[in-house]
Amino acid sequence: MISVLTPPHLPLVLIALICGIVSFAVTWYIMPHLIHRLENAHIVGKDIHKSLKPIVAEMGGLGILFGFVIGMFCGVYLFSTLTFQLIIVLLVILLVGIIGMVDDLIMLSSYEKLILLFFAGIPLIWAAPPNVGIFYIICIPIAVSICSNLTNMLAGLNGIESGLGVIAMVSLTISCIVLGKYDVAIISMSMLGPLIAFLYFNKHPAKVFPGDTGTLIIGAAIAAIAFIGRLKFIAFIILLPNIIDAALKFYSAGVMNRADQKPTQVSSDGTLFSPDQGFKSLIRFVLRKPVDEKTAVKMIWGIGIFFGLVGIFIAVLMPGVLDNHLMSQFLSFKDLFYHI
Repeated sequence: MISVLTPPHLPLVLIALICGIVSFAVTWYIMPHLIHRLENAHIVGKDIHKSLKPIVAEMGGLGILFGFVIGMFCGVYLFSTLTFQLIIVLLVILLVGIIGMVDDLIMLSSYEKLILLFFAGIPLIWAAPPNVGIFYIICIPIAVSICSNLTNMLAGLNGIESGLGVIAMVSLTISCIVLGKYDVAIISMSMLGPLIAFLYFNKHPAKVFPGDTGTLIIGAAIAAIAFIGRLKFIAFIILLPNIIDAALKFYSAGVMNRADQKPTQVSSDGTLFSPDQGFKSLIRFVLRKPVDEKTAVKMIWGIGIFFGLVGIFIAVLMPGVLDNHLMSQFLSFKDLFYHI
């Protein structure tokens, strides 16, 4: 685990900020070129939530991934003490990104993705706290697989995935700073920067879609930050929109093949509405009353912001909670599960 560092804090905050700025600049610069290359290579898809069904470049998550890699290498260069932990996280995100690319190109089944993402999360075990038990160790790649799938499931509207990713990374970064985990903020800022840059091209009307390449790495980054920074409960709160969405889908339809899912319908005036039949989801809950795509996305973002603020609020309260005698006894009991 990356340790919580003692003052002075400013250098690490600046390093995290530099990583975020560099990763933002890299993604901002390459996205127009990447979009052009993807279109020329016919790696495109229909924007089915528009009445005219425009053709849009797919697999734009490559730009997010590239910016993140450069940002993390900046972190390694500027604070070499964290080289091992940062490289482990970088390896996990690269493996998840590769799985996303394969899924974008040949469409893996849900079970294949779950298994492959589990294996992709295994390197994160080497960043686990010392002397933990097998139960804790197994939970790490499982969490990477689950979180990656959660951020991949709540998707389909312009800017919804990248926007929720920005909200999650902002919340995690602020939580890290509040709790003094300035070193972990290097990871969150390295992902936040490219997500902000990508959102400009992905927001309505989208010029590019993230594809599974982009959506999967967001969840993997959240899982990595949660375990390395010991922010698991805060990450859980931040991911609640995705968890609610997945619960609605599993409750209404079980594990369905994506090809069997009936998409959200669009009227001639551009408003979206739920089909009469099909699975339930957070998006379709928002669309109980037909609204346009931009409004639907903003409503989902609003839900994400609410839970992000709750996560930050918990981070603010956490030092006082840990000082409470009863809570400290509970936490010591909880820590026993780490050694099972």
